[in-house]
Amino acid sequence: MVYIGISIKKKQAEIIYKNRNLAFFSVPLYHTAMTIHDPVTGFPLGDPAAPPLTPGNLPAHGDIQAALDRMILSASGWRAVFAASGSEADAAPAVGPAHLALAALMADSFADYLSALRPPPSALSVVLGIDARPTGTVLADVMLRVLAGRGIQAEYLFITAAPEIMAYTRKKDGFVYISASHNPVGHNGVKFGLNDGGVLSGGENAKVVAAFKEKCARPEAAQTALALVRACPEEDAAGIFAAMPQHKKDALDAYAAFTRLVAEDTPNGKNVTILCDMNGSARSLSIDRAYFESLGCAFHAINGKPRQIAHAIIPEPENLVYAAAGVERLRRAGGAGGVFLGYMPDCDGDRGNIVYFSEKTGRAEILKAQEVFALPVLAELSALAAKDPERGLAVAVNGPTSMRIDDIAARFGARVFRAEVGEANVVNLARLKREEGYAVRILGEGSNGGSIIHPSAVRDPLNTLTSLLKLLASRPGTTLGDVVDALPKYTTTGVTEERALLTVRSKDHGALKRNFQKEFEAWWAGRKAALAASWGIASCTAIATNGTAETVGITDYGVSGAGGLKIRFDGKDGAPLAFMWMRGSGTEPVFRVMCDVKGDNPAFEAALLEAETMLITQADRKTCILPEYTAYCAVIYE
Repeated sequence: MVYIGISIKKKQAEIIYKNRNLAFFSVPLYHTAMTIHDPVTGFPLGDPAAPPLTPGNLPAHGDIQAALDRMILSASGWRAVFAASGSEADAAPAVGPAHLALAALMADSFADYLSALRPPPSALSVVLGIDARPTGTVLADVMLRVLAGRGIQAEYLFITAAPEIMAYTRKKDGFVYISASHNPVGHNGVKFGLNDGGVLSGGENAKVVAAFKEKCARPEAAQTALALVRACPEEDAAGIFAAMPQHKKDALDAYAAFTRLVAEDTPNGKNVTILCDMNGSARSLSIDRAYFESLGCAFHAINGKPRQIAHAIIPEPENLVYAAAGVERLRRAGGAGGVFLGYMPDCDGDRGNIVYFSEKTGRAEILKAQEVFALPVLAELSALAAKDPERGLAVAVNGPTSMRIDDIAARFGARVFRAEVGEANVVNLARLKREEGYAVRILGEGSNGGSIIHPSAVRDPLNTLTSLLKLLASRPGTTLGDVVDALPKYTTTGVTEERALLTVRSKDHGALKRNFQKEFEAWWAGRKAALAASWGIASCTAIATNGTAETVGITDYGVSGAGGLKIRFDGKDGAPLAFMWMRGSGTEPVFRVMCDVKGDNPAFEAALLEAETMLITQADRKTCILPEYTAYCAVIYE
């Protein structure tokens, strides 16, 4: 037993926890100052008598507006640098007053949204959790008080993986998840969702955004935020913190059961060793070890303490080297034979790209994000085709997913449908296609390696690895390296490569793309013959992705707006050979570009990306010199 005794002047309270299964008992908490701690990590949850936002630290209205202006409010997540210092690399827990006020108004806006969906006398229940970022604690403190003050039953999970909170919320009304996903540690943000297992769609998120902005614009916004926080009685805040361990246990149980439901056929992992570089993420407090050991796998973790963020958060090749080194150590210690896999999640634990030990090369190989996604697509389509060969199969992906997925899908007679970048867009597209009668079990965003397996509506590395185990079990004697080698060959720009991230001055991306169209058409006219001679390109087609809609053959590139724009290049036979793609990020202040070309052809990919970058730069310059955009472009080009 673990006892946490809290000494208080004149009065005492004691919370008693059974550490292993998180069952807890508590006596009533008194109206007096005390900080309640999580019994597992020892991290503070909050002081019921000391709300973070007070009359003494109330921000000026101008500070609230300035903080709001720096926020990105997309369906994929509301994000900003929340660290009080303003540094994205700051791992300190402090959050400035303006961002505390914003957190209160965020919670109030979501409470309004839920109340409109389920008006009184309905009793609303909302689950709130955070990823492993230190700033999450105080933001959660503020938002929990606002929800409780609004009469909503708020259940707190503290540090929880995104798939975990979304699995648990399926029997509640909604969730608030405080996270900035793969962004640096000083960032934070919020994702809102209902009980369908995913985040709000773009359209529904826009409703909450509009309400939030309107609240922030009011001159009395700071006073409103303070009143919302103070509306929660101290004993209610104490009760929320005290109940956290039991809710966390319930969430872990729900997540474990749901993961087995998603798996359908549980693979045998007897000869498999799995290593996870937790990197201090929310997965360090989730079901990973228990789940894989239940399959018979040997499981190991490095950087396994929550908030032990040892290196950059995004799970791309430059950060997967630590998992690769760990897999090689395990392979040397374990000897030949068996399967050795590794993965690294991001801070909220919904992404997790893969490494594997290759007997062919004698080292751990890091899979590219597009390869990571291709493998579960192959696994799930082959399993579905074997069970029901007459059923209409489909895959839902985002615009920049490599065309290798089309080649894989064609093997099984499956259709590929594309949505704009953003998990919510892909999930909603898959739902629409299921309503049309398609079997869409596998979906996701190949550009970041995230796979979603129905009935889940969120990326989850546990599901990805389970698919890999099933794939290997269905092919006795075949190694993962053999399967990777057999994937259709494509050369694709990596999402985190420096050359994939542009800075553009144009704020109106529709106008930028119209100017890009002029530049591209002139370039195409002058180089069409050379492109045909060098790469076999015979024609091109412009494609827009906006939300769940893909429009092929657009004549006005500007209709893609803030969505994705793709130029697909086809050969003489009409078969696609390559594409260039672009879109402004919804969660980071960058303009993303990439190219995908058929075959192992880095020279083709590099030439195409160089041309795309040049044309966008020229279009950006011309967009900014137009009178209506000069206010956005007070930058001198060199």
